[in-house]
Amino acid sequence: MCANYDSETGLCLPLDCACYMLNKCWTGAYCRYFRHSVLSLNPALETALLEEGPAPGLRPCTVCGRPFLPMGRQAYCSEACKAEGNRKKSRERMRKMRRKTEGHCYVLPSGKA
Repeated sequence: MCANYDSETGLCLPLDCACYMLNKCWTGAYCRYFRHSVLSLNPALETALLEEGPAPGLRPCTVCGRPFLPMGRQAYCSEACKAEGNRKKSRERMRKMRRKTEGHCYVLPSGKA
């Protein structure tokens, strides 16, 4: 049952009319409200439901794990996740670099100091 259907009045609340999809068998169509108000806010869901063929390549964000529709080689779902991911990578890179140089110090030749 649709979340916008009012069982007391039998109306679709956003459209303020009887729900024309209620007593139909599944025809592959979505109601107007769902298409224009819900799907337009979530492009990944819209692509998954409306495109023909195999399911789109949704990829989980490497930081938060939320699925998103990547643009090219995009690895993060948002700018905030991108900043966090880059911070973690930078931290690991610096740790690795410090481990390589650990214990190395410069020895000055005697008599030249």
